[in-house]
Amino acid sequence: MPAPADYPTPNHFASPGVSPGYGWPYPDAGASALPEPPLVVIGDITCTQHYVITPSGTFPLAGSQWEVTDMSVSSEQMSQTGLVLALVGFFLVCFLSLLFLLMKERRTTGHIQVRVRGAGGAMHVTNIPATAPWVMSDVSGRVYYARQLAAVA
Repeated sequence: MPAPADYPTPNHFASPGVSPGYGWPYPDAGASALPEPPLVVIGDITCTQHYVITPSGTFPLAGSQWEVTDMSVSSEQMSQTGLVLALVGFFLVCFLSLLFLLMKERRTTGHIQVRVRGAGGAMHVTNIPATAPWVMSDVSGRVYYARQLAAVA
């Protein structure tokens, strides 16, 4: 049986002008343009320094118009935990357990709609679930930043 050094090495995988090596970039990669990093992500809308990337397509950031609509509802109701504790505690400590009925639970439902229009007429709408009251301020801050990027672009 021949030793491993005796086997011929196939040369049909070699690329012309490229020396074998590991890592990136390859020696013949040239000066290709790298994609711009995302600066802000709002739902499925991504903004880079010069472009708005949506599932509907990509368009320039310059001249884009942004709108935010709050379609969420916050409600406050008596907590189920407080009700159970009040009923169980009523037999142990009569009047003090009634304080558990003051426990409130706040729920936020709905969504926040973000609409972006490009200068060429392209438009995309995304709905972001509103799971807490602070989500609206977070989305508004992101849209404000996207508006600033559009003004600078």
